[in-house]
Amino acid sequence: MSRYRYGAYEDGPDPLAPPYDVRDALDAMGDSVLDGTRPDEALRDLLRRGLRDAQGRLPDVRGLDDMLRQVRERRRALRDRGRLDGTLEEARALLDTAIGQERAELFPDPSDEARLREAELDTLPSDTSQAIRRLSDYEWRSDAARETFERLKDLLRREVLDAQFQGMKQALANQDPAAMERVKNMMGALNEMLDRDARGEHTQEDFDRFMEEYGDMFPDAPQNLEELVDSLARRAAAMDRLLASLSPEQRAELAGLMEQAMQDAGLAMEMTRLGDALRTRRPDLGWGRAEQMSGEDPLGMGDATTALAELADLSELEAALGQDYPGARLDDIDEDAVRRALGRQAVDDLAALRRIEAELERQGYLRRNRGKLELTPKAVRRLGETALRRVFAQLTTGRQGDHDQRDAGQAGELTGASREWRFGDEQPLDVVRTVSNAIRRSAMEGGVRPAGPPASATLKLVEPAPPDTGGAGSRPGLEPGGVRLGVDDFEVHETERRTGAAVCLLVDLSYSMVLRGTWAVAKQTTLALHTLVTSKFPQDAIQIIGFSNYARVLHPTEMAGLDWDMVQGTNLHHALMIAGRHLDRHPDFEPIVLVVTDGEPTAHLRPDGRSLFDYPPSTDTLVLTLAEVDKMTRRGACMNFFMLAEDRRLVSFVEEVARRNGGRVFAPDADRLGEYVVSDYLRVRRARR
Repeated sequence: MSRYRYGAYEDGPDPLAPPYDVRDALDAMGDSVLDGTRPDEALRDLLRRGLRDAQGRLPDVRGLDDMLRQVRERRRALRDRGRLDGTLEEARALLDTAIGQERAELFPDPSDEARLREAELDTLPSDTSQAIRRLSDYEWRSDAARETFERLKDLLRREVLDAQFQGMKQALANQDPAAMERVKNMMGALNEMLDRDARGEHTQEDFDRFMEEYGDMFPDAPQNLEELVDSLARRAAAMDRLLASLSPEQRAELAGLMEQAMQDAGLAMEMTRLGDALRTRRPDLGWGRAEQMSGEDPLGMGDATTALAELADLSELEAALGQDYPGARLDDIDEDAVRRALGRQAVDDLAALRRIEAELERQGYLRRNRGKLELTPKAVRRLGETALRRVFAQLTTGRQGDHDQRDAGQAGELTGASREWRFGDEQPLDVVRTVSNAIRRSAMEGGVRPAGPPASATLKLVEPAPPDTGGAGSRPGLEPGGVRLGVDDFEVHETERRTGAAVCLLVDLSYSMVLRGTWAVAKQTTLALHTLVTSKFPQDAIQIIGFSNYARVLHPTEMAGLDWDMVQGTNLHHALMIAGRHLDRHPDFEPIVLVVTDGEPTAHLRPDGRSLFDYPPSTDTLVLTLAEVDKMTRRGACMNFFMLAEDRRLVSFVEEVARRNGGRVFAPDADRLGEYVVSDYLRVRRARR
């Protein structure tokens, strides 16, 4: 017998895990879409805001704006950290101390040699680096001055090396000559490794041997040469920005100090080679870009370089989190930079935002078409349900059950009664009455009661035998083990027959809808009505028609991501023509025409098919539009208008339409448009059922 061992699944995602729940994210994004925002902008707004779980099932996810705010606060804190000329200031102070100590030693001596030494000290350059260079061969009379000058040179060596190799200051704090010799060997090996890599001869084994010997000098523990180069190049670029941020005099003075320090340490050549190699490999790091520091405390060269390197990283992270450039994606954000700047929690939030974006596409709510983000029909259905819930939440008045429910058959709703089955009936079968009829008939004919409980009886449908056929098998009725059904036994449930409706919703897409702030509610109303019709009244045929200078039929998916038309013209004439064709395709359906607009007709179609705009409306526009209204009246279609403005011309026009057609006119507040449209549709359905 085979033996099996069970353990955790480690070969990719858990196949039994429930699908990632993006419904809250889609609803949050849908709020923006229903308010008139394009899908790509809605997704970007969601990622910026983050996601708050109202049910408390999942932890809140911080958005990009929260991370961006933290990055900017971190940048301000770094800028206020101190001044960049701290090393230069400390070097000047030590040099002045050494010269003062030497003068104190020379002053009591009356010899000419002492006076010559004082004269040499008097003629030292004001530039600190040049003064140090002049004093490098000076024979100090004062032991204290000699010690101070050595401290100065050691400070410069440690600061310059710490500026290039983070943490080197602490490694060289004990002034051990062996430690400095090890630094020389490390830089030589590093430059040789970079040269080998440039020739294509470098291997990972070379890097591993290098790190085994000198890894303690690199606290960030790079795993390969590219990571090491990236770390060193960022610090070198930061040191270059430090020099660029100083005044020309300070820059020249500090550069001289650095050069003097490296010459004294025997590292000038190796440092130059390393700087050239790093600049060649990473020219994109903003070399020579000045930064402004506003703090009061002076910073050493190593600390200043670290601060400038962090500022550069934060600047790049700020641009990535801003997502303000074309084609921006969350994948552009460096996870390591987020971890360094904001900590692990921010990394987890970023991963959650990435998963939301990916799952919306993977689960079929979003798709990209030629680089443009679009809602899928699946997403539009959910947004329509959301819009419909909003509308029904406003319907606080009226009796319960004021909208129909879909039933199991095509004939209508059950009334509670039943009748005999007739050929061609589509109503559901009344099983209880049918079996009861068979049992009663068989008992009256003297049949045998079936064995076993009725629940286990087998139903057999047989045709009645001809009268002249003899034998027990020819008699309809009961036989052991089953109930024989005759055609006359069948009964069906009675239903209240409903007629289908042909629904036309005409929505104004003109620019004035945006100016009046009614475009978003019109979009919500459209999706809500479409969802209501398709889900609760599937036998109805609905068509959405948008109109501005021209009219066109809109698919719900298109409507969700649709923007208004920045054109002139409200061509209701064309919209009614399209609606009329929809009604004519459904001659046996009850016609329902709903018009949502904020202005009177100002355009019509000419005989050549082109749109003609005129304001105030021309006589031809009004005549042609009212002619289409009269056609709707002859079709039996009742036109109900929902006015989103109280313009005098609009009121006059809709009153004329109501007089000709018999329809109703509503003037709802914009935020109650959906309630009015849905309620009116339900009223018409109840009245004509």
